[in-house]
Amino acid sequence: MRYAEGGGLTAERRAAREALRLEAGERFARGGRTSDIAKDLRVSERSVERRRHDWREGGMAGLKSKGPAKLPKLSDERFASPEEELATGPAAHGWEDQWWTPERVRTLIGRQFQINCSIAGVRRLLHRHGWSWQSPARRAPERDEHAVELWKKDVWPQVEGPRRHSTPGSSSRTRPGSR
Repeated sequence: MRYAEGGGLTAERRAAREALRLEAGERFARGGRTSDIAKDLRVSERSVERRRHDWREGGMAGLKSKGPAKLPKLSDERFASPEEELATGPAAHGWEDQWWTPERVRTLIGRQFQINCSIAGVRRLLHRHGWSWQSPARRAPERDEHAVELWKKDVWPQVEGPRRHSTPGSSSRTRPGSR
């Protein structure tokens, strides 16, 4: 199952799911029907069938949580060191411009920890620690907020043009006189 922000289940949610699996295991031992168990535990029958298979193969121990699916290669504690290096900027590490790209961060982590991460893994790591390509660290000192607001209010509506209002018969799907 995928999660919107790239995360997974918290320890509490994993424990709650494990409790459901163990309850299902007790009901398997009593000879409960798959459909009844699924209905009572509010899970799919397919899920109950998978758990029944796990129960047959490993008993109640086969239903216990095995922990998170995959731990990150670089823990939160260990990321503090590369984060300090990121703060010094790319130029301090031999790149000419001031852009941190996932490829460069990957290279930095590889140099520092001898860990080979994927680009997607680096993006998830950066996102987990609040780094985002969408927002700059600071605004340009020359930026005039008042001028920007005036431009948005006065110039942009002229550039964008008037909005087309819908009226009866104005849809492109209807033709005049086709009633």
